[in-house]
Amino acid sequence: MSEYPQARRQRAHLSQFTTTVFYPRNPWVVAFFSFSYPGFGHLLLHRYIAGFILILWETFINQSAKINLGIFYTLTGDFAKAMDVIDEQWLMVYVAIYMFGIWDGYRQTVDMNKQYILADREDAPLRPIAMGAWDINFLDKRKPWVAVLWSVLFPGLGHLYIHKVIVGFFIFAYTVAILYFGHLPQAIHLTMIGDFDVAKQILHMQWAMYLPSIYFFIHFDAYVGAIDYNILFEKEMKKFLRENYQKKEFKFPF
Repeated sequence: MSEYPQARRQRAHLSQFTTTVFYPRNPWVVAFFSFSYPGFGHLLLHRYIAGFILILWETFINQSAKINLGIFYTLTGDFAKAMDVIDEQWLMVYVAIYMFGIWDGYRQTVDMNKQYILADREDAPLRPIAMGAWDINFLDKRKPWVAVLWSVLFPGLGHLYIHKVIVGFFIFAYTVAILYFGHLPQAIHLTMIGDFDVAKQILHMQWAMYLPSIYFFIHFDAYVGAIDYNILFEKEMKKFLRENYQKKEFKFPF
């Protein structure tokens, strides 16, 4: 018999590369991140396949419709140019998937919160370590502010710190691609040496407009992920102590 029997509802699953966990979340927060960037709400829920597909779809359709450029010109007050750059044919395709991402993120959060309550009441067993040929993952206490600090230095590093390897490497590679196509490193360098006109010319705003949403999400997700995993660590430890060190005849003081 396995030391950690399969529960009817699992609270968490440890693999070599990540920790998937049920934890109560605010549906409106998930809907907000799906609104700010399709796919990010699903990453909050650990629905990685759906999240990656929506993120890549967002990139493809946004580039085709030039939505970021339209937003940029709108924010700068150049409404005529904003209307001119947007491709209405691609924009019509974009709307349906965009609204679905928001709705599905909200709906899944409500359903997962119910599953969490049932699994927590069942006191489902938790596996504290996963070891394999590629990597080792284990429940441990990690500092949320350290995860945020590494995320500030570069997107994805905070996720690697809390061992969300799959999301961490995806966000890392995705951000590198955006920086490359947006010419941001060159623009930052030219800005630092005072060549502002050339910096504005080489900066590709269609790509650069992705970064604010990415940075805001990865800070939040790394911080909340560290807290979630710390709570999971405490629950596993409490369950272990109850089952192994608490006598059956122990009388609670209430």
